Formats: sequence, structure tokens, C-alpha cells
Amino acid sequence: MTLKWFGHSCFLLTDSRGVRILTDPFDPETGYNLEKTEAEIVTCSHNHHDHHYVEAAAGNPKIIDKPGEYEVNGVRIKGVKTFHDDAKGVKRGENTVFIFDVDGMRIAHFGDIGEIPDESTLNEIGDIDVMLVPIGGNYTIGHTEALQLANLVKTNVLIPMHYSTPDVKFKLGPLAPMLREAKNCKIHKLNQPEATLTRESLGEDRLLVLTYK
Repeated sequence: MTLKWFGHSCFLLTDSRGVRILTDPFDPETGYNLEKTEAEIVTCSHNHHDHHYVEAAAGNPKIIDKPGEYEVNGVRIKGVKTFHDDAKGVKRGENTVFIFDVDGMRIAHFGDIGEIPDESTLNEIGDIDVMLVPIGGNYTIGHTEALQLANLVKTNVLIPMHYSTPDVKFKLGPLAPMLREAKNCKIHKLNQPEATLTRESLGEDRLLVLTYK
């Protein structure tokens, strides 16, 4: 599987058969640039403009923006209801965590999760091989909660998203505090937006940092 980060919470996952999944596409008001991107599947964790700009997807993709179990082009997808805040959705509503079964791995995109889920929800999510998780706080969990969540879902690879960069127009926390706090992870910083992951390459726990441009 190859994984490309466009910034914010938007990734393109491409499996070994060439099936493409675009996650949480954003609109231009976010501050990042997202050109039309071919995809067979688009997932949106919630309906805010910086996570549900489906116009960015080219082709005729299947749009998935609600909890449930799906199978599209041979890819199994599970959406689990969570909340965008720590008050059961009172402040910012619901959020869907999407889990993709891709090339023998379980990839979880946590959207704009704003809570540490309860035990029942964690059981529904299950153990995760690769997690894409927000760390910027303010609208979501911060880096400390993201590391806590990584332990709860027993992930091998944590990829941070939704944090402060020179381009994003939202007030979010930076990446640096997480790098200081992630003492039990090997930190791999790639000066590129793409990474290739296989079941065999998961190995020991690590934090993988991508560059969006």
C-alpha cells in the first residue's frame, strides 16, 4: 500500500491492485492546495468543509460519510461512530473513525476525533496496524491523547495529521511537542508526502512523519 498526505486530514491510500481511497478532502479555505484527485472511494469523517469537500475527487467514487460496514472494489471498510469533542457531541457533533482492510493491514483514519473512546467503542474499532490521527488540539484531541489512543488500539505505525503548518489557516498545535513526548517510538521523518507500507514492514512501533509538499 502506498499512502500520500495532502495536508490536514487528507490522504490518498492506494492498494496493491490500484484501488484508491481519498480521506477527508478539504476545500481551498483550509489553506492547503488540493488538485482534483482520482479515487474509487472517498471517506469523510464528518460534514465540516475542511473534511467533506468531495468536489476534490475526480471520477465517480463511492462516497462514504456515515458509520457502518461497507465493501467497495474489494476493500472492506468499517465506520465507527465517535465524537468530535469530549462532551458526547454537544460542542461539535459526531465523528466517524474509518478502518480500512488493505493489503493485509488494518488502517484507521480517526478524522476529527475529540475524545478517548469508551471501552465499547475501542472494542468496535479493534487493534490497528497503522493509525492516521489528529494531534493539533483545539478542535480535536492533542498529541498526548493521540499517544494514549495509539497504546489503546495497539498500533504499530502512528502517522500524525491535523496540526499546525505554514499553510493551514486554523489555529492548531504544532508537531514538535509530540516528537518530544513520543519517547517509546522510533521517529521516521520523511521529506516527502508518500510512504509505502506492507504487512512485513510494520515491525516495531514507530511514528512516521510525512511532508505534504
